[in-house]
Amino acid sequence: MKPWMEVATYFLKLGITGFGGPAAHIAMMHDEVVKRRRWLTEDEFLDLLGAVNLIPGPNSTEMAIYIGYRRAGWPGLIAGGVCFILPAMLIVMGLAWLYVRHGAEPETAWIMYGIKPAVIAIICQALWDLGRRAVKGPLVAAVAVAAFALYFLKVNELALILAGGLIVTAAVNFRRFKPVGMLGLLPLAGLGLPVSYIPAAAVTAYSLPVLFLAFLKIGSVLYGSGYVLLAFIQADFVTRLGWLTDRQILDTIAVGQMTPGPVFTTATFIGFIVGGVPGAVAATVGIFLPSFVFVALINRVLSRIRKSAWFSAFLDGVVAASLALMAGVACVLGREALVDPPTIIFSVAAFVLLTKFKVNSTWLIGAGAILGLAGAFVYVTPPAPFPFPKTFPIP
Repeated sequence: MKPWMEVATYFLKLGITGFGGPAAHIAMMHDEVVKRRRWLTEDEFLDLLGAVNLIPGPNSTEMAIYIGYRRAGWPGLIAGGVCFILPAMLIVMGLAWLYVRHGAEPETAWIMYGIKPAVIAIICQALWDLGRRAVKGPLVAAVAVAAFALYFLKVNELALILAGGLIVTAAVNFRRFKPVGMLGLLPLAGLGLPVSYIPAAAVTAYSLPVLFLAFLKIGSVLYGSGYVLLAFIQADFVTRLGWLTDRQILDTIAVGQMTPGPVFTTATFIGFIVGGVPGAVAATVGIFLPSFVFVALINRVLSRIRKSAWFSAFLDGVVAASLALMAGVACVLGREALVDPPTIIFSVAAFVLLTKFKVNSTWLIGAGAILGLAGAFVYVTPPAPFPFPKTFPIP
């Protein structure tokens, strides 16, 4: 069998069976390509893992692309990425079709009533794990807190991410600057924090090019966990375009947790909801295309980038701001999910199970669906959200 066919066969199987999110995917890849197939050495695998953490996009998908390139060159690069993404894309499209067709039925409402608290717990668990690793000292923590506060003042999310990276870079490398150079950078850092308010939601007519470009932008700038994607989806598709509601975002995340493969195939679900099959394809291509480009480019400059104190500091700030945005969106989405004592109790219990006992998130999603159906015997209709404000005013 040709090397590119070996790559295609393996990643097609992983795309079908790879439940558990990026960390689980990378562990599976390590077991298969290092221990079993011996395509890479331990050191080579760790080098690839370090590389994908330096570029935007979904880490496990970029690992698949990168491993394919190392094994079979350019054909392997394409085969590894496409075969890992395709199964999840097709599964999510099928679920999106069911959602559009049956989403308004009472049974679906009750299932989502139980699933959404589990989703909030999963997001909080990801924030907890990622935050402990990403917040490296008081400076990075201060950047994260500031970005979290400014999110609720509706400052543009890209501006917050850029500012976070520039501020940490400037502070960490302060002694490297000459006085003139330092004074020249401070205004640039300040440009990242304009009063860049997001317009109030106003429904914009659906457009396939706008959908594609929105996801292309997200795939080009998003660092961190796939859950950081929530901040960009909420800002673009709820606030700016008015194509989705916060409740639909929660439904989208739930579907992403129930399916194998990349978490970023939530883009497929959104694309189908707003634009059918063409929208699903455009959204999927848009969000994953930058990963192929970045992996192809970074192989040439990896050694220089990894040794750069400047880029390392910039990345720390970007990740901190990204997690702060994710936390802000989690607060807003919590209003839609935690609507009564049972949902609050279940969400807290799910968080404990995830953090303390490492229960697979897929099982919690299933348990939430069962408990949601059981709720139909207690309530006549699903409870309405608590009357919290959709944004939290900051004095």
